[in-house]
Parts: sequence; C-alpha cells; structure tokens
Amino acid sequence: MAPERELPLMGYSIQVGAFSRVENAIRLTAILEGRGLNAYYFLHRTGLYKVRFGDYASGESAFSEAERLRAAGIIDEYYIVSPGEYAVAQERKLGRDYLRGELVATARSFIGLPYRWGGDSIEEGFDCSGLTMAVYHLNGLNLPRSATEQYLAGAPVEQRRLLQGDLVFFATSGRRKVSHVGVYAGEGKFIHAPGVGKRIRTDLLGDRYYAARYLGARSYIR
Repeated sequence: MAPERELPLMGYSIQVGAFSRVENAIRLTAILEGRGLNAYYFLHRTGLYKVRFGDYASGESAFSEAERLRAAGIIDEYYIVSPGEYAVAQERKLGRDYLRGELVATARSFIGLPYRWGGDSIEEGFDCSGLTMAVYHLNGLNLPRSATEQYLAGAPVEQRRLLQGDLVFFATSGRRKVSHVGVYAGEGKFIHAPGVGKRIRTDLLGDRYYAARYLGARSYIR
C-alpha cells in the first residue's frame, strides 16, 4: 500500500562541524536543540562527525540563519546543503530501490555510535525516533520527530511485505502504545537506538523481546 500522503521533501539545511570526537558533535547538537532547532549528528564519509539542522525554503534563508548563529558564536564555518544533494533527488533516475538502499546504508553508518541525542541533556541519549528522523532527513525526506508522529505519517505494511527502509514500531513501555522505532534493514533485521547506556545496533524482529512488543510497520516510499 502506498502512503496516504508523501513525506515533504527537505529544503535547504545547514551543516556544521568536523569533529574527531562524537562527544563534541553531541554537545553542539544539544546546544542547537536547546534553541528549538531540529538538529542531529552523524558520521560523515570523511570519518568526522558533523551536525546538520534546519529545513529552509531557500538558500538565502538558510544562509541568514547560519550567519545569525555564527554572529552569536554558536557555530563557526558552515555548509548549506541544497535539496539536489539528497538521495531522494536521484530517486526518479535511479529508482526506489536506490533510495531504500541509501536509507539502510545511512542507518548502518550509525551502528556503534552511543545512544545519545541532544534534547534537554546530553545524558538523555540519541533516542530511537531521533535516529530514524536523522536517517530520513539525511536522505531528503522530512520525517516527523516523534515515534508516534512517524507511525501516523506512513502507510501500514504487513511484516511479510517489509522492504528496506521501512520503519518498524514497538510498544516497549508496558502498554500497547508506540514507544520505540527502528529502520528495517532486510532479512528480518532492524537498526535502532535500543536504550540509555547502549549503542546503536542491529537486532532481529524475531527476537523474543521485540516479537512480543511488535506493533507494526510503516512505509513512506511509494
């Protein structure tokens, strides 16, 4: 089944930092989140950690915000990411399988990173929906921030019809309510941020713990 409505495409984003230590990227992410910006950190192909934030309608508005933050001493050098640089921009030419593969490749690049998200405190962790949001944003799809919003935004998918890049949802808080989410990676595996004090990893949907708490899956790609 196709999503009832497609996710909005990402506009222009601001990318900052070139950190060798993930803790420095986490700290900057927390500062930006504290200013109401949807920021996330990731491991760049250079091997350095970078931070990305914002969804601006034009390059000019992204530039203005970046200059404002630089003048305030919050960021230094920055790079404006344009919509044409995202994987979703190549989907029409390269196909849906390409986009799905890029989503999974992006999720895999987070494996082993600490479960830490900016939020109110760097001690609170890179929560599960922050990870899935980052994976989709990095590929040009504006996925909502919370697990509940993500669950409502997609089209239901039967477990036997799961495809790479779909999101899988769980009730891990003791109630039949969405409280956890991961990226389906194929072959019954999913990538997720499992909890405070743990690192982002791959687990099996068939694992007894997750199978008992599975709520369903959602697709965002037609």
